[in-house]
Amino acid sequence: MQSNKQLFLLLALLLVGALSVSAQEDGIIALPVKAEGDTIVAPLFLGKTNDTVKNDSTAKDSIRKKPSLLLDKIKYKAKDYVKLSQKDQKIYLYNEAEIYYQDTELKAGIIVMDYVKNEVYAGRIKDSLGNYTQLPYFKQGENEVRPDSIRFNFDTEKALIFNSRTEQQAGLGQLGSDAMKVYAETTKKENDSVYFMSEAKITTSTDTVNPDYYIRVRKAKFVPKKKVIAGFSNLYIADVPTPVALPFAYFPLTVGRTAGLMMPTFGNDPDRGYFLQNGGYYLPFSDYADLTLTGDFYTNGSYGFRTTTVYTKRYKYRGNINFRYENLVSSQKGFDDYSNSKVWNLQISHSQDTKASPNSQFSASVNLGSSSYYQNSLNQVNLPLTQNNTLSSSISYSKTFPSYPSVNMSLTATHSQNTSAYYRENPDENNIQMTLPTFQASVERIYPLAKNDGVKKGALQNINFQYNVNARNQLETNDANFMTAAMFDEAQVGAKHTIPISTNFKVAKFFSVSLGGSYEDVWTLETYRQRYELGEDGAQGEVVRDTIKGFDRYNKYNLSASVGTTVYGTFNFGEDKKIQAIRHVMRPSLSYGYAPSFDQFYDEYLNNDTGEVVQYSRFQGTLNGAPSLGKSNSLSFSLANTLEAKVRDKDSTAMEPKKISILNNFNISTGYNFESDSLKLSPLSINGGTNILNNKMSINFSAGLDPYAIDNNGTRIDKFNIDNGGSLFRLTRANINVGYSIDSKTFGKKDSKEEEKKDEPGAYDYVAQSGGRDDDLFGRSDNYYNNRPGEDEYDERDGDEDIENPPYATKIPWNFRLAYSASYLNSARQNEFSSHSLMFSGDIELSPRWKVGGSSGYDFKNKGFTLTQLRFERDLKSFRMNFNWTPFGTYTRWYFFIGIKSSILSDLKWENRSQN
Repeated sequence: MQSNKQLFLLLALLLVGALSVSAQEDGIIALPVKAEGDTIVAPLFLGKTNDTVKNDSTAKDSIRKKPSLLLDKIKYKAKDYVKLSQKDQKIYLYNEAEIYYQDTELKAGIIVMDYVKNEVYAGRIKDSLGNYTQLPYFKQGENEVRPDSIRFNFDTEKALIFNSRTEQQAGLGQLGSDAMKVYAETTKKENDSVYFMSEAKITTSTDTVNPDYYIRVRKAKFVPKKKVIAGFSNLYIADVPTPVALPFAYFPLTVGRTAGLMMPTFGNDPDRGYFLQNGGYYLPFSDYADLTLTGDFYTNGSYGFRTTTVYTKRYKYRGNINFRYENLVSSQKGFDDYSNSKVWNLQISHSQDTKASPNSQFSASVNLGSSSYYQNSLNQVNLPLTQNNTLSSSISYSKTFPSYPSVNMSLTATHSQNTSAYYRENPDENNIQMTLPTFQASVERIYPLAKNDGVKKGALQNINFQYNVNARNQLETNDANFMTAAMFDEAQVGAKHTIPISTNFKVAKFFSVSLGGSYEDVWTLETYRQRYELGEDGAQGEVVRDTIKGFDRYNKYNLSASVGTTVYGTFNFGEDKKIQAIRHVMRPSLSYGYAPSFDQFYDEYLNNDTGEVVQYSRFQGTLNGAPSLGKSNSLSFSLANTLEAKVRDKDSTAMEPKKISILNNFNISTGYNFESDSLKLSPLSINGGTNILNNKMSINFSAGLDPYAIDNNGTRIDKFNIDNGGSLFRLTRANINVGYSIDSKTFGKKDSKEEEKKDEPGAYDYVAQSGGRDDDLFGRSDNYYNNRPGEDEYDERDGDEDIENPPYATKIPWNFRLAYSASYLNSARQNEFSSHSLMFSGDIELSPRWKVGGSSGYDFKNKGFTLTQLRFERDLKSFRMNFNWTPFGTYTRWYFFIGIKSSILSDLKWENRSQN
């Protein structure tokens, strides 16, 4: 009551005061108070002053403090609850907690945020069984960390991370990359690009908590996507320390190609001493090309080096250049078995995208060098190529002028080299043929009598002609003179111009008739004159050839005619049958050819010893040979056959029957020479091929049947074989080749992923590019550096089954390849196989991580096994272990390898091998 009175009194006073103020607005009443001046005068500063001002002893910090504020909104949520504590000035988030701030993302089981210090803590939570779940996930920009717990400050962006796990992609960019996992007990995030770690593990294993191997690092500086700089480090395998250690280490994490050393392989060879193999340097000198330089060194003086350059530009071109050189020293100087030889090999491959230049094209495929390179090479990666007996090369440039009539021109350099044992043992024998270069040009086919609308009817309107020219510089040489000036001593140069004229028309609607002829003009820069010289002192004389330098030429022509048709025959068995119909297609053709005698280009000399007059042409022995002496008047016949069946499809939903080829081709040909005085009938030639067993087996065959008999010397005589007491035809030659490939998927469902992998580049690329087979019938190269499968190859195959060695039960993947070849020769009653061999290879996976395989063959003619190789492979998750063994033969050897599959740590390996 008393307080209400006081309040009422206060309101009354305020009301009275307001009324008094309002009443005095119209007049100002001066108060009777005398004004007095202030005795304290404030100084006026207009510039500098000499007055001493004492400053506070505590100076203000000159460093500007970063304001403790957030630059963006913080978004947060949690599944169970979000608790705001005014007392603790914190926010608590529990179960599936998430916080988002600018480019920072944090997820964890529990998150505690101090909104005064702008600091956050994240950790795990326990489930009902007492196990920790919902490990924190921290992402800032493109960097990701998965720790057990983390403290992070939004202002300083520094963090303290416990038991962090991070994954960094590193490798070759477009060519492939590997993931390096980094696990550290304690990590301090200094800024966006620098982390300091204590007790870290570096591995490429999938399991970072219990990896099968890791490199233990005591202290390290980690720069994401760039590098890891570590102190003392050593390798652990299954948590067991190994003596492989370094006082400091550097791990590059750059994605893309970077220069660096390639660690060599150490070993000892009984004949050549201690060695270093496959050591070198990798240099990417542009965005489109790189260089790999590797070499071998032996303490007895042997050495070798290899350079590999790969270049590519999308939609333009791609290729590679490989050069290999080896200096082979055997034994020691002063010993009888001492030898020193040099071998080399050059490979060039270049291909151009057709869209880059539609009217011009450049391509190269070169494989040349010493004939004994692959057989004597120090590098065992060349094992399958020891069975290769041919090296070939081709470099060509072509240009098209599209305006009518279009002209095609090309320049080509070719090389063919026989590397069989005979030529390796006789290096002076000519085994290398080259053309440097060959020039070819052709003009588009021209129809001079055709109408402008392009429709051609009848024989006259179909008359057409072309112009072709072929000029080349050809030479033969041997290994001794190869790549020296001496190989050009006997080079031959020549050119041939050809103008073919032809027409075609129909006769009786079903017969196609062709008439034509060809004119040739042959040029040469040297000819040969022959004469007979008498011997001295009654000795027998000899024919002497004199080379005549200078341009010379001859011309020739021929006429031809052919008639052919196509005959179809179908045998129907009914739509209710499994085989509904069989279709036989025959294409018979009858051809006639005539060429006159060109005896005007022939001379003669007298053999004084026999009195015989010998005719010869000065063009004999030239590049394009000599024109024929005597008329050519012959008739030839050929019959091409194909046979296919129409069968009911096993798929009941299929609307149409399935077509199956029984015979892909079956061809018969022979001929008759009207001008020959004997043996006018040509041997019957047969060849054919087919695929059976759902195209798993291919069969190709050929044979020669001679109607004439032979005498006791094996010479053909003008008497039919049937009239000589034999059969209608005499089998003179026969050849058969059978290829068969089968695997475990043949009897099961097809896997599209597996089918796609068949087309991917594999370990056979190097062998095939060097002229060898693209399969492993001749063995597999010992190359585990560039052709390793991916880290998760077996994980993809095993699916989600995460066990150490999952059982296969009744499914055991396997594959098998077979090649059979036989050549029979009986032209002069030899009755023998000139070649007869069987080759086979296969692999079987005993378990998902155990694979065994092998390749071998048997030579029935020489009665011995061909190159035999046994292979054993063990996948150790992050590691790969291989053992290849050639148990007997010329190339007896063994090779053992164990190393990390990841290309980042590929130098962590151990290998041992035998030598030749």
